[in-house]
Amino acid sequence: MIEQYVCDLQEVDEAQLAVVGGKGAHLGGLSRIDGIRVPAGFCVTTEAFRRVMAEAAPSIDDRLDQLSRVNPEDREVIRTLSAQIRRTIEGITIPGDLAAAITGALAQAGEQAAYAVRSSATAEDLPTASFAGQQDTYLNVVGEEAIRRHISRCWASLFTERAVTYRRRNGIDHRTVQMAVVVQQMVFPQVSGILFTADPVTGNRKVATVDAGFGLGEALVSGLVNPDVFTVRQGEVVTKTIAAKQRAIHALPTGGTQEVAIDAQRQEQPTLTDAQVVQLVELGRRIEAHFGRPQDIEWCLADDGFQIVQSRPITTLFPIPEAGDEENHLYVSVGHQQMMTDPMKPLGLSMWQLTAMVPMHEAGGRLFVDVTRRLASPASRAALLDIMGRGDPLVRDALETVLDRDGFVPSLPDVSPGGPPPGGPPAPIETDPAVVTELIERSRVSIAALEREIRTKSGPALFDFLLEAFGEHKRALSDPLSMQAIMAGMEATWWLNDTLQEWLGEKNAADTLTLSAPDNITSEMGLALLDVADVIRPHPELVAFLQGVEDDGFLDELAKLPGGAEARDAIEDYLARYGMRCVGEIDITRPRWRESPTTLVPVILDNVRNFEPGAAERHFERGRQKALKKEQEVLQRLRALPDGDRKADETKRMIDRVRTFIGYREYPKYGIVSRYFVYKRALMEEAERLVRAEVVAEREDVFYLTFQEFHDVVRSHQVDLRLIQQRKEVFRSYHALTPPRVLTSDGEALTGAYRRDDVPAGALVGLPVSTGTVEGRARVILDLAEADLEAGDILVTTFTDPSWSPLFVGIAGLVTEVGGLMTHGAVIAREYGLPAVVGVEQATRLIRDGQRIRVHGTDGYIEILS
Repeated sequence: MIEQYVCDLQEVDEAQLAVVGGKGAHLGGLSRIDGIRVPAGFCVTTEAFRRVMAEAAPSIDDRLDQLSRVNPEDREVIRTLSAQIRRTIEGITIPGDLAAAITGALAQAGEQAAYAVRSSATAEDLPTASFAGQQDTYLNVVGEEAIRRHISRCWASLFTERAVTYRRRNGIDHRTVQMAVVVQQMVFPQVSGILFTADPVTGNRKVATVDAGFGLGEALVSGLVNPDVFTVRQGEVVTKTIAAKQRAIHALPTGGTQEVAIDAQRQEQPTLTDAQVVQLVELGRRIEAHFGRPQDIEWCLADDGFQIVQSRPITTLFPIPEAGDEENHLYVSVGHQQMMTDPMKPLGLSMWQLTAMVPMHEAGGRLFVDVTRRLASPASRAALLDIMGRGDPLVRDALETVLDRDGFVPSLPDVSPGGPPPGGPPAPIETDPAVVTELIERSRVSIAALEREIRTKSGPALFDFLLEAFGEHKRALSDPLSMQAIMAGMEATWWLNDTLQEWLGEKNAADTLTLSAPDNITSEMGLALLDVADVIRPHPELVAFLQGVEDDGFLDELAKLPGGAEARDAIEDYLARYGMRCVGEIDITRPRWRESPTTLVPVILDNVRNFEPGAAERHFERGRQKALKKEQEVLQRLRALPDGDRKADETKRMIDRVRTFIGYREYPKYGIVSRYFVYKRALMEEAERLVRAEVVAEREDVFYLTFQEFHDVVRSHQVDLRLIQQRKEVFRSYHALTPPRVLTSDGEALTGAYRRDDVPAGALVGLPVSTGTVEGRARVILDLAEADLEAGDILVTTFTDPSWSPLFVGIAGLVTEVGGLMTHGAVIAREYGLPAVVGVEQATRLIRDGQRIRVHGTDGYIEILS
């Protein structure tokens, strides 16, 4: 039947994506919007594609199997296989009934008219993946035979090298994608271009940008010319840049296109008037409202007005947290404070929200805190900017950028003009190591009680119990004594750095004074893995065995080798104390070391290779002696100053204070993650029961439910499997998004700037967090399990949470894209005496693995050496 293979554009909409592909579905939807003109045309459906692929199957099935297995970076193999598949598809004769359907559609539209023949894949123009430019489009095609030939080329373009690679990187099966083809009457425009209904650079949803050039839009898409660029806000052109447009692409009367020169007197004329730009943006806003999200729109201006030839979602924009009102909001990233900017799964997000001390908002799989009200009153604003600036100057700068704009953040009076500012420092605390001992014991007792009580809970009763346990979790987090201890260590550090720079002219003096501070659970964790390596090192068979380990059940096999029982016990003891940790540990769904001990094997092997026996004890004692020597030196220099005895005594009190409390800074996070692992083990038992009851296919499916949804499924034994699948796809798409440090309710993403002029030209600027200068080989490592380090290497990575600290004992320096003065990586870098610079934008892209670099940890910049 003709209807099976061909349908008119005006007969379809977004609901027919499986039939006409993403482009066809969007064009059909566009044609139904009042006031939007779309060139007439028809779709050759995916049913036609399946018919042709069935003819091709015997020749291409083996090649499709090979493509599904090939590494997406293996370009040569992909290029060869995809070219073979395309040649096969293009060589198939279109079956007679399908050819007749196309002929009938052309007869209705006009056989001798010029057409655009455009690919429309089912995995195209999606909210999570645009696939822009991955398949082919052919313009100004004239004649039935030429149109059929170009339809075949569009089918074949599903297997261009770029499309195959894109699908592999996005985890999309080649066989699940179908190809329709859109055949539209050709528009011969005076001007054409692209409209973004949100600013594609800043993300601001209230700003639209228009790129425009003479002739067909291919001149802009191909980069042949620089476009005129117009920016529109609230119905007004606010900026415009008029380019010198020397070339254009025009259609030829006999078919095809050609590049032509533009008359000199027209080259610098605006392509559009301001009124036309505003009119175009108004059309774009209608389209945006129809599809429910910002759009990337291709348009043409012909004699009688604007026509729309394509609209797709802008997939690169970071989503905006839902506020439920029309007020302005300013959000700060939680991930940048917690050193975990990867997306979190729904269960992880909801668990963190339920156990956090402040309300949090989700967007793009990340969490944000709304700081609008704290910035609205002068006193709380000053306190917030001060604490943010000390931690991460980029966050402060981004917030101040927005505050400098009149009216975005409302101005409110201070709640209590005569009282202390909201969020001020906690009450003073005595400098006494017994305080830290008591806090650690409180945490241990609380977690032990949680472990005892949770064993008796299952089913819906478990979830009720957990909601009560979250209350104790929050109480532990907000323990006034714990907060006082944390702030005492941080404030003493700030005092030492600020005051000793003023008195002695020395930067970051506290970095050395905090070396090998006691009670730092995270630094102890790194050194303890050196002790594990000491047990393994004397036994070459164990080392050889570990080099081939791939399965998480390796510990039982390890015990069968000479020395293996002791090695297994050492690893088990380590996991008993630290096995609740992992990369991205604020997300409860991440596999813990206890669940995936193979993660630690590369680090253990690095320690075996790079260290001598007893390295942990020597490392700690070396740091302690260095800190003691620094203390004596500083006090001696201070006593030589005017009023030196007072200055020395005051400094000594602060040194004692920082060494008493700075190590405890890491303990509350350890307590949180310890509790999380108790919660997780209980929840995974419930997931196992759901698998046995055939409610879900695998345990990890529950990671895509919120805590409350998980509770409901356990109670009802019913689950929406489509919702789980949809969330898996959305979660995968979130990995392509870069979360901003600061985000506005307009969608504007701000990263901030350092605004420094004391850095050499060409250097990468960051935040100095651990003093010293070191030169060495950069190792760009994005996955802890793939670490392969030699002594003297400098670790370059996106972020480091506490789980990375075992690597710190073997490196010479640290560079990260994310971090602040008091985030975990900075604290441990100082603890181990590693020169470190954090908050270096795009460090893992700008520094190549293996390059020699020089890290200036005192001044906060990195030099890339020749």
